[in-house]
Amino acid sequence: METINSQKIFRAGEVIMRQGDIGECAYVIDDGQVEILIEKTNGLVQRVGTRGPGTIIGEMSLVDDEPRTATVKAVQDCKLIEISRGDFNRRLKSADPVIQMISQIILTRYRDMLTRAAIFKDPGTFPTPEDLERGFVEQTNAIETIKMANEFKTAMEKGELSLNYQPIIDLSTGRIEGFEALMRWIHPEKGFISPGVFIPVAEDSGLIIEASRWALRESCKALKRIESHSGKDGKMFMSVNFSSSDFAEESFLDHLYTILSETDVPATQVHLEITERLLMTQPDNAKDTLSLCRKAGLGISIDDFGTGYSSLSYLHYYPIDTLKVDQSFVRNMKKDKTAKELVKSIIALGHNMNMHTIAEGVEDAEEAAMLREMGCASAQGYYFAKPMPESDIGKLVMNWVAPAF
Repeated sequence: METINSQKIFRAGEVIMRQGDIGECAYVIDDGQVEILIEKTNGLVQRVGTRGPGTIIGEMSLVDDEPRTATVKAVQDCKLIEISRGDFNRRLKSADPVIQMISQIILTRYRDMLTRAAIFKDPGTFPTPEDLERGFVEQTNAIETIKMANEFKTAMEKGELSLNYQPIIDLSTGRIEGFEALMRWIHPEKGFISPGVFIPVAEDSGLIIEASRWALRESCKALKRIESHSGKDGKMFMSVNFSSSDFAEESFLDHLYTILSETDVPATQVHLEITERLLMTQPDNAKDTLSLCRKAGLGISIDDFGTGYSSLSYLHYYPIDTLKVDQSFVRNMKKDKTAKELVKSIIALGHNMNMHTIAEGVEDAEEAAMLREMGCASAQGYYFAKPMPESDIGKLVMNWVAPAF
């Protein structure tokens, strides 16, 4: 076996997994074909079928510590995508309790069927190839997600990820007051992959934890360099996105404080940007963690406010200091009265609760002027500047001229 670009390569004739061994992973067959062999108690080996691309092998051993129930051998050269026990357990733990229960029952019953067949040595009680086929759930979307997760892991290891920075503008003065760090992935073969595609995959796989730490460290280093070159030391902030997976990690705060110390960036210059979903899925854990962050001086921003749960109760419950108005409302407020009134309401809510407001997705001078008149404190969007790499941001800050609005 060899590993190439996060895929496990087995040559024809190689044993991929052996009956009786404890399994620590499963595989998705990306290319090639395997055969499944079961050795009976009398020593005879029965070939119960073959499997090709798109199917999963070895999945039963992920849910318990029982030995493998079959031997799987490569018939052709195979490319396999690994699903580790840790990755499976993390996904199962975050799944709906009913899904967890059903998964356990189905796989336990299936394993029991194979065990009883082996005990009684009755060929008629062995599952037919069709029975086994029904035991493998083929989910194209799930497989594609697993493939992308493996590719994302490789991207982190090879340094294919980068950060772009979008300026956040003070609407009363027109000056740049901070930046939002935005993760970018340029795949060597597929090119640009939208964050809307790879971020959910990174979250579901748990890879977002390592990616977020990397983004925080790199963006803090970038802020120090940008401020140093522009002579604006200590006057700008960096906003970094974090997910519910990050907050579920026990060492989240330790890593956060370590990175701030290593990069010598004051906590007051870093804003944690989170979503409403995080607050709803981990209410108690999020409150405790965010409270400690606020005590340390970090800012807490709610991203895309108004598109999720939008419960006013959590604005009292959590130590939030910034509301970010979702770009969909900003984009429609000139032609949609309802959207305009919603933007006004969010800004008024922010004022009443002593929270800062930032409007996202501002695309022209009219939108910027409307937001300023409504009392919105800050804004970001293509009218001011698109997200760009650090080298371009440095030049922009040095030569910044606020556009008229």
